[in-house]
Amino acid sequence: MWQRLAIIRDEPPAGDLPRAAVLVPLFDDAEGQMRVVLTKRPETMPTHAGHIAFPGGRPDPGDRGPVDTALREAEEEVGIPPGRVEVLGFLPPIHTVEFSLYVVPVVGRLASVPDLRPSPREVAAVFTPRAVDLADPVRWRRERWRGRRIWFYDLDGETLWGATAAMVRRLFGLDV
Repeated sequence: MWQRLAIIRDEPPAGDLPRAAVLVPLFDDAEGQMRVVLTKRPETMPTHAGHIAFPGGRPDPGDRGPVDTALREAEEEVGIPPGRVEVLGFLPPIHTVEFSLYVVPVVGRLASVPDLRPSPREVAAVFTPRAVDLADPVRWRRERWRGRRIWFYDLDGETLWGATAAMVRRLFGLDV
């Protein structure tokens, strides 16, 4: 499955919009199945409340680029140490609808099954679905939302949709 990932090796150019970055954390479980780390944002968050997302956010002044931002945010949100992440590359940046942001997805392979420690302030739940399930086009549905057709995926009683759904679909080479 690792060979089938649709990853770009070079960091995307900056663009005109403010940037944010997310880490797309991937790991092999004890049975050798690739899994993806996703979080549910608390309903109390000022943006994207209750959404399923990758760990990430806006850069801090000390961040030297999207990789630094993604790794820092993943450590803050779910306790993934940056030194345990092998950065594989990037996905095409996503322009979010809710805010004018240019989100750079950084794809990283975790050295082992992570000991996830979610920050209660930033994470309501953590999901580690199997990549083979997320890559199955039959499990996805497309619906109209605010005049646009977008993808939805049922995830353990929650719904993955929007920018994160687009990133997941791109990761696995599903048409978006």
